[in-house]
Amino acid sequence: MSPALSKHDPSKKWSGPTRPYDLIKEAVIAIVIVGILAGGLAAVFSSPDEPALTLKSWALTDPADFVQTATSELAGTSGTAGYGAPYNTASDGQVLGPLKLQKWAGVRIPINTAKDFVVKPLTILPDAAVQTAVNAWNVGSADEQTKWATSYGDALAKSPKALSLPDTNNSYGPVPTMITYLLGMAINGALDGALTTSDTPLPTDFTKPMLFIADSGTYFPDYAAARHLHGDQWGVMNETGSWPGQSWLWLFSFFYQVEPFKSSENADTWVMGLLGVLSVALIFLPFIPFIRRIPYKIPVHRIIWRNWYRRKQD
Repeated sequence: MSPALSKHDPSKKWSGPTRPYDLIKEAVIAIVIVGILAGGLAAVFSSPDEPALTLKSWALTDPADFVQTATSELAGTSGTAGYGAPYNTASDGQVLGPLKLQKWAGVRIPINTAKDFVVKPLTILPDAAVQTAVNAWNVGSADEQTKWATSYGDALAKSPKALSLPDTNNSYGPVPTMITYLLGMAINGALDGALTTSDTPLPTDFTKPMLFIADSGTYFPDYAAARHLHGDQWGVMNETGSWPGQSWLWLFSFFYQVEPFKSSENADTWVMGLLGVLSVALIFLPFIPFIRRIPYKIPVHRIIWRNWYRRKQD
């Protein structure tokens, strides 16, 4: 601060130049006019209101994909079953060099895909046939359960449009019956309710149905691709369709489009780690000698605050 400015007593009445200021006028402009503009632009350019994806819509749209995915949940071969923390210990998950960040975070939302996505929902059905099938599954050993579900999944893969297959060699166990009834639950909407209220009486936790849908082989990926939400479509910064979304996320999306991040299984941790380093560097920019001298060499700020500097010189 200059010596001249430091001598001013802030308690004294201001005797310098003044100008009128209409607070009501400013409030009207800020609230009414801007509100009208924002509402009008939102009505014309806002993103479409996409209906929520549900297990019911999935089962009705692509029942064969639902059946195959449900079988993979029983077999423990789905994406969620092998994801690792925070859902299970099936894998170490993503790492950052020697740091096993995902594993160290631990299992915070324990999920057993066979039990939580298939077996437990079926227990609420008042049908003797499905309860017999569930009991047969429960008394089977882990190896038997895996063999039944894997064999049935392999058979479905050879008949991708099949909703059910006959068990001529008795190698599928109770799996066909369980999957058939689970499909029925999904079609009438009961499965959505069963999964959202499995841990709480209030249907507010959509973790399980969301993970179930995300495991789908074709339905969910195709739905996302049609709306330009895949990673290679810069989906993290898109709204549904071709509408622009959060532009400030472009930097995150950018690194997913280039190597080595693009093909890395640990892309999430590497990108977040890199952006963390860049953010710290941004914080310390004012302390870097060369950088901190730029405003003196290129005084753009003096143009912006020209009135202030003019009075200061006077």
